[in-house]
Amino acid sequence: MKTIDELLAEGVAGRRVFVRADLNVPLDGTTITDDGRIRAVAPTIARLAEAGARVVVASHLGRPKGAPDPAFSLAPAATRLGELLGADVAFASDTVGDSARATVAALTDGQVAVLENLRFNAGETSKDDAERGAFADRLAELADIYVGDGFGAVHRKHASVYDLPARLPHAAGALIATEVGVLKKLTEDVERPYAVVLGGAKVSDKLGVIDHLLDKADRILIGGGMMFTFLKAQGHEVGGSLLQEDQIPAVQGYLKRAEELGVEFVLPVDVLVADKFPDLKTKAPANPTAVAADAMPAGQMGLDIGPESAALYASKLADAATVFWNGPMGVFEHPDYAEGTRAVAQALVDSQGFSVVGGGDSAAAVRILGFDENAFGHISTGGGASLEYLEGKTLPGLAALED
Repeated sequence: MKTIDELLAEGVAGRRVFVRADLNVPLDGTTITDDGRIRAVAPTIARLAEAGARVVVASHLGRPKGAPDPAFSLAPAATRLGELLGADVAFASDTVGDSARATVAALTDGQVAVLENLRFNAGETSKDDAERGAFADRLAELADIYVGDGFGAVHRKHASVYDLPARLPHAAGALIATEVGVLKKLTEDVERPYAVVLGGAKVSDKLGVIDHLLDKADRILIGGGMMFTFLKAQGHEVGGSLLQEDQIPAVQGYLKRAEELGVEFVLPVDVLVADKFPDLKTKAPANPTAVAADAMPAGQMGLDIGPESAALYASKLADAATVFWNGPMGVFEHPDYAEGTRAVAQALVDSQGFSVVGGGDSAAAVRILGFDENAFGHISTGGGASLEYLEGKTLPGLAALED
């Protein structure tokens, strides 16, 4: 896989460099609520511009249905990128149409342009190779070189991620190189003890990574909505909590296998419950109650790990040499249910080991709860991509960058 350092050594001045970034940031209307992904790719774009490249940045945002939708415009991301670069960034109002061609043609050495949302064109995400290829052909007309740096999308077989690199000389950006290097630390010659913390809503989203890491991790801590499927698998009442009943047999199998392998599975000993889901807009007090994990009332729903569990989890992370965390412990967006997630984040900050926050809601929680990002070993920009890598899957966007 060619690196951006090698590419810059060859010279990019005057050449059109297509950067597949991940500018898929959360928006409240047109206001960006977390610019972490833009900040993560900005150094690659800045280095190319400083070297005299004519930089064409492209990304997806959200899930528009293959047609323009103003709610998913990349215009706010382009504006924020310009602020971070300290330079004007041109914006094309389409992806491969008249505006894109004119905007790219007008670039001079060292200038940057952002194309409109790639997913406004159905060819980007099409499962038909020919349709996807046709869109990649049109994107290729806009550039001389391809740089893949959108780690959050490398697990997708999309035109700009998988097909376009085959049509242009290509290299991996600094962000992707960093992400892959970190993931190798979690899968090859791992420093022990190795602890994995998994949360989030659905246990089905994490079964693959549990399966793959059972042979590698020393302990696995479970929280979030997925913990209730584990508790139910142990025969406990979970009330109105999130539950994937069809996954109970698989969960029971993993618990048995973990015991056979000597992997410690840590489940909550207490849970915060309430009779309804909290209002995340008003953040009105929810008055939760802490109950033992094996004594949840039938009419209540669990919304966070309890204080005893938070202390337990922190103790299980204190001596870890390597920690991977993906998924919040509860409904962290509401202050009454943020403490479990805060406790895990603080434990990683306090740990002397190498800590990796695996993207997605975990990365958002770190920022929303006010933690210094530099206090963690690494905060990934791609939750889904990180999980699939840890499952041992081949990621199309990484395979496409291999020489």
